Amino acid sequence: MTIGKIVTSEKVKEIDKNGKFVRQHNHFTAPFGDQAGMLPVEAGRYRLLWAAVCPWAHRSIIAIKLLGLENVISIGKASPVRTKQGWEFSLDPNGVDPVLGIRYLPEIYAKTDPDYSGRATVPTVVDVKTGKVVNNDYFNLTYYWETVFKPFHKADAPDLYPEHLRADIEELNQTLFHELNNGVYKAGFAQSQQAYEDAYNLVFNRLDELEKRLSHSRYLFGDHITDSDIRLYVTLARFDVAYYSVFNTNRNRLVDFPHLWAYSRRLYQIPAFGSTTDFQAIKQGYYLGDHAKNPYDILPLGPDVSIWYTSNNR
Repeated sequence: MTIGKIVTSEKVKEIDKNGKFVRQHNHFTAPFGDQAGMLPVEAGRYRLLWAAVCPWAHRSIIAIKLLGLENVISIGKASPVRTKQGWEFSLDPNGVDPVLGIRYLPEIYAKTDPDYSGRATVPTVVDVKTGKVVNNDYFNLTYYWETVFKPFHKADAPDLYPEHLRADIEELNQTLFHELNNGVYKAGFAQSQQAYEDAYNLVFNRLDELEKRLSHSRYLFGDHITDSDIRLYVTLARFDVAYYSVFNTNRNRLVDFPHLWAYSRRLYQIPAFGSTTDFQAIKQGYYLGDHAKNPYDILPLGPDVSIWYTSNNR
């Protein structure tokens, strides 16, 4: 099915000849900044569209809240259950985004670029002045919130991307993306046994390494939260409630890793993390969404998420 010339999710193929999941490239990647060709950094100009189920979008929301940018970048929220027509703004009155007036996210992609043929993804940044998509580069968005939007940070905002650690953060973030953030999707969407096993091993080898790393460090880079912690957290938060079962990444649960589990709870108990983590929405999105293999739409009752409030002793 299409909306305009936008191909909705069930038509987009991201599987190679060996059955491996290959995520589509971002299309709208213009950076924010003050140089020619960059998106101007202005308060009130942009609207970030997200869904609580999506880890790529969730990390932008966490960063925005940690940095105090909620009054600088407006937020639009889609339903966690992606439909065959794409992400839907059914949580809003009359089922449309109150600022952009769209029901489905692909509508604004079609308005922006009628020839675009990929998935309309969250997070999406829209220029409210033009009503068009300007950025859906989930990998780099938090870097922009942390750097060029710094003049708008609240007074006590943490430095999530300190200059002396940037090379190390970027290197770790690449590893986290390929082996864990996207690794669980490689396992879950694999269409061959070998592709699945390769991804499965990639995920758990990296989790084992992170368990060791966090055995002697409060956060990934010492005693202070960085951009890397946000990226790791959003995958860990979804692990036991979704990835373990839905994506067959079932060697261990998060709660079976003592240090990763304590680390995750410590982050969850920070308001910017916990207040934006909606476990029910995460389950709905993964079990009931258009890509779920769940013909009777049965939503699991567990696991018990109240344990996220228990002491972390870190």
